[in-house]
Amino acid sequence: MSTYAFVFARGGSKGLPGKNIKELAGKPLLKYSIDSAKASRLIDRVFVSTDDIEIASVAKNNGAIVIDRPIELAQDGTPEWLAWRHAIDWVTTRYGSFDYFVSLPATSPLRSVEDIDAAIIKQRDKKADICIAVTPSNRSPYFNMVICDEDEYVELVKKPKDEVARRQDAPSVYDITTVVYVSSPKFILENYGLFSGKVASIEVPKSRAVDIDDIYDFKLAETILLNELK
Repeated sequence: MSTYAFVFARGGSKGLPGKNIKELAGKPLLKYSIDSAKASRLIDRVFVSTDDIEIASVAKNNGAIVIDRPIELAQDGTPEWLAWRHAIDWVTTRYGSFDYFVSLPATSPLRSVEDIDAAIIKQRDKKADICIAVTPSNRSPYFNMVICDEDEYVELVKKPKDEVARRQDAPSVYDITTVVYVSSPKFILENYGLFSGKVASIEVPKSRAVDIDDIYDFKLAETILLNELK
């Protein structure tokens, strides 16, 4: 069973310019995803899909195979699902068909190899269409998340059956993370969107679920990494 990892890293980033190759605790952000993929015993090849020459150079220097992503698939408003499809077609044409598709966004440098392997195994064992990573949410639609009605009064997003006095008593809810996504090429090519099929999940702690979008996320990830190195 062949399992390929993909890192989708485009050149444009408005929140943090150049973030995909910005040095985080001494090495380019992109390298964290490549290294964790190469360290997994379940992954056979590692690809980086990018439209950017500098990102491509970092990817090649760190042992990844570069996929040249068309500029129209690297815009701010381009759904990443389309980039996933392009990468699958590109790889299939050059390397033949494969069984499992693993996306490891460059913006989640704190993931562990165990997170990757756990997601791959969960997707296989559950025979799910896709497996994602989640982390416990600080906010709950049953307790402290509200919407405004037409009269400009607020109410809970989701009303619990019984009154909830403490957040701990509300049903458990989770945030989707960008730590790892595992699916099959067939599902991605024939469907659109994470929830268009059976979705399994693995839970990761908040300390490994940081998703870098801006400088504040970057500094948080850097602080966690530097503390781990002490």
